[in-house]
Amino acid sequence: MLASDGDIVIFLDSDVVAEPGWLSGLLEPFENSEVICANGYTYLSYDDFFSRTFALIWFFPMARGDGRFASKRAINANNVAFRREWILSHPFPKHNGFKVSCTLLMRELLREGHKIHNVNARVYHYSPRGWRFFYWRALVTGRDADRKFVALNSPSRTRRIVKSFSRWLTMSWRTTRRIVGHARETGMPLWQVPFSLIVGQAFYGLAFWGQFSFATGMVRDKIETVPDYVGHS
Repeated sequence: MLASDGDIVIFLDSDVVAEPGWLSGLLEPFENSEVICANGYTYLSYDDFFSRTFALIWFFPMARGDGRFASKRAINANNVAFRREWILSHPFPKHNGFKVSCTLLMRELLREGHKIHNVNARVYHYSPRGWRFFYWRALVTGRDADRKFVALNSPSRTRRIVKSFSRWLTMSWRTTRRIVGHARETGMPLWQVPFSLIVGQAFYGLAFWGQFSFATGMVRDKIETVPDYVGHS
């Protein structure tokens, strides 16, 4: 950011692929001098059973037919733009979590009264691969959920434990609803839907354990890094 000299700073991951019109779509809102942040549209690509399941249960909206979820999407540092002067004075907060900083920055934007402009500037992210990534990502998703609760709600251990159970129920229902409601849009055969439900519930079951074990203090807080055993996702 410090090395940039333009008025707009864009964050884009090296492992996403931009669709035609992405850059112009992301920059268009800044024609209004009051706009601080433009949030692009990131989705997972898919080509087999597991990648279709990931696309259905992930925190990105689907590529198509997912307008309601897409309209409420959070900012992600893989496809977002800011006014340079604002992001220089409000850098992504340093945090031990894997994906917590984006949430904290988004709350800071909203607290200051800024609107996040969701735009149809599309990029797709290759789907995660392998059971090692599945296992690790589920656990860190749970730990990050607890970190967000502490930062935004309460450090009370009792409330954190209660939250781990309530979030498990919420995500279990959300997973079921999204797989049943959107499986056809991914081209998933009907006979695969029950197996997709099992995989989705397993993911958020592991996420619950990650959040619960963190909330109870069984797991210590440390900087999240991708462990060597995960390999290439």
